[in-house]
Amino acid sequence: MSVLRTATVIQTSHLKRLGARYQSQLAKTEFAVERQAVKVHAAESAETWKKICTYVCIPTLIAASYNAYNLFQKHQEHSKEHPKAWVKYPYINYRGRDFFWGKNSLFFNPEVNLDATEE
Repeated sequence: MSVLRTATVIQTSHLKRLGARYQSQLAKTEFAVERQAVKVHAAESAETWKKICTYVCIPTLIAASYNAYNLFQKHQEHSKEHPKAWVKYPYINYRGRDFFWGKNSLFFNPEVNLDATEE
């Protein structure tokens, strides 16, 4: 009886190993199929976004840049016709004492800032 029991145990363990192998191979093939499906979907999505960027985003950026440049040019022409009139308020360029290099700050730009030396 122990021989028969030993043979049965060996046979069932052998079948369990075969089942585990078969299940692992089945799982590997299912995983491979799913992985391939993911790769195909990713390739299609990447191609779609590549087309969107090429045919939509880049022309839109070019058109927006052209529009911004034209508006800037019109603004510059308008600024030349009507120069900015500086109003010297008492709180503009107020200093308790002058800088050691003069009245204007270190980042003074005469095109943008009011000159502190003018009274």
